[in-house]
Amino acid sequence: MTKQRKPSARAYGVTIRDGQILMVRAARRDASTSLWWLPGGGIEFGESPEAAVVREFFEETGITIENPRLLDVTNDTYRRHNGDLVHNIRIIYTVDYVSGELRDEVNGTTDLALWMPLDQIGDYEIAEYAQHAIGLVTQTK
Repeated sequence: MTKQRKPSARAYGVTIRDGQILMVRAARRDASTSLWWLPGGGIEFGESPEAAVVREFFEETGITIENPRLLDVTNDTYRRHNGDLVHNIRIIYTVDYVSGELRDEVNGTTDLALWMPLDQIGDYEIAEYAQHAIGLVTQTK
């Protein structure tokens, strides 16, 4: 039986430095694809979206950010391999790099963090919402 879950609010950040964007690779159980996301994730109960993006960004990359500025709000639904239907509401911010040494998340939803050259993003499989956000940011540059 297919289960439907309540919508999940998530916060993501876009930061670009020296012609590179910080991206994270989705940890895949089947290892059949390498899908890249923006750093970010679920908003905890009582947490503001701005606080969530700062926390999630650090958890997934080791990088400290500040000054989240709303870029866009999107939503999507998809079906998981087990048949569950998922609905994500994605709050996307541009953020400023502050400090930190890039590192990968261990035992999380991502497994690799990478400063990806903007002129090479076509070489990677990037989640649709992330492609949209990158397009919004790079159009204004």
